[in-house]
Amino acid sequence: MSSFTVLQARSLRQRTVTNENDENSTSTRLTRAKAAALTTSDATTVATKKPLQSKRANSTMVTSNAGQKRRPALGDVSNVNKTDLIDAKDVKKAAASKTGLTSKATSQAGGVQKLSRSNTTRAALGVKDTNKKNATVEVKRPGSGSGVGGSSMKRSSSQKSVKEDISHNEEPPRKKVDVEKKQLATIQQQDVSESAGEAAVDAVGIKELQEEGVVDLDTEDLDDPLMAAEYVVDIFDYLRDLEHETLPSPDYIDHQPELEWKMRGILIDWLIEVHASFRLLPETLFLAVNIIDRFLSAEIVSLDRLQLVGVTAMFIASKYEEVLSPHVANFSQVADETFSDKEILDAERHVLATLNYNMSYPNPMNFLRRISKADNYDIQTRTLGKYLMEISLLDHRFMSYKQSHIAAAAMYLARLILERSSWDATLAHYSGYMEDEIQPVFQLMVDYLRRPVAHEAFFKKYASKKFLKASIVTRQWAKRYHSLYVDGALDDHDDQAHS
Repeated sequence: MSSFTVLQARSLRQRTVTNENDENSTSTRLTRAKAAALTTSDATTVATKKPLQSKRANSTMVTSNAGQKRRPALGDVSNVNKTDLIDAKDVKKAAASKTGLTSKATSQAGGVQKLSRSNTTRAALGVKDTNKKNATVEVKRPGSGSGVGGSSMKRSSSQKSVKEDISHNEEPPRKKVDVEKKQLATIQQQDVSESAGEAAVDAVGIKELQEEGVVDLDTEDLDDPLMAAEYVVDIFDYLRDLEHETLPSPDYIDHQPELEWKMRGILIDWLIEVHASFRLLPETLFLAVNIIDRFLSAEIVSLDRLQLVGVTAMFIASKYEEVLSPHVANFSQVADETFSDKEILDAERHVLATLNYNMSYPNPMNFLRRISKADNYDIQTRTLGKYLMEISLLDHRFMSYKQSHIAAAAMYLARLILERSSWDATLAHYSGYMEDEIQPVFQLMVDYLRRPVAHEAFFKKYASKKFLKASIVTRQWAKRYHSLYVDGALDDHDDQAHS
């Protein structure tokens, strides 16, 4: 190796290169590969060789020497002259305040490069997040591609002025979280004001009830979500409105040429036995009887199809009220295979179509539980009340009365038999009926109890110890005291009904 080659390699190492990717620079950084290449040739050959360049540098230099438009590199600042690097430090702050960092699309179109601290490719690609908004705005309106830097700068300045005008005229953009918090605060304020208004109305209502001697029993259940204390008053007002819609015709037997009230009583007594054998809910029995009466009020049924109507009604009611209803084959079996499964299913479709699929029946069990709340949920009174309510299913004379009226009369008679306190203002408020309004239904119940037993299955069901022998206890009481409540008063009631 000659001494000239060593000195040249040593001088090349000591050179300072400001930008290793500078395509327009004549200086080249010496790497190990280049030094090895220099040692293999003599000094004359090394002097005539050109410095090593990348493919990008060669293509760019050829393009610039040919006088054509420069191809701007994507995110590259290598086409900035060294004189620009010298003045970059002085004008960096001013340039950043005027135009900011130019987006990639603008640099491609106009050849204006981003100003950075080190003027390297790595610094140019590492754009901070704070300039993303400006870059997005400028990408929406790219340059025309004329290659003139001034036109690109002018468009950028006009975009900035429009943006400043918008910022002066409109409110600054808010974060989504802040907007949602503001909306939530507004909704909460409205809820508080509405709750305050409802509380004021409730306070007035409670005060009026206290003046009438009524004890407020719903307030103590506010902490129990199962009691629905906030909506219980509206719920029972709605049920009382439905009572008028689901009342059957009290004299539909007049347009049934083959049926009599006695036949209806026999059918209901048999359905009570079926209901007990399946261990269904009390609500199922009351709904089944209501379906029968409403259907017979609208359709003429022959005697041999009356049992089919009863079985179908029980089948529909069990599907509506029960969690797990018996299969249709079970109902066909309890009818001694008189009707096939297909006949019951066909009858089900016909009955539902006749009733317009309206199963919104206000069950008397709901009203009984409401009154039992005012009775401190006494189990004996409620058991006797359920027995007395089922009397209205068998006796057609109760058909013209609403279910809430029957429930109130049943609780009134049960409390009288068990020698409880009188019918006070609290009981009258939660039942919806005063003592004098209950008397007509009460007298019908006493009259049924004192008569000979006409429905064996019904009497036997409530004669068991499970139901506190309710049928036996009430019958003994009616035989002893019916003259005090029924004689004379019931005759007057019948005269008024016929007149």
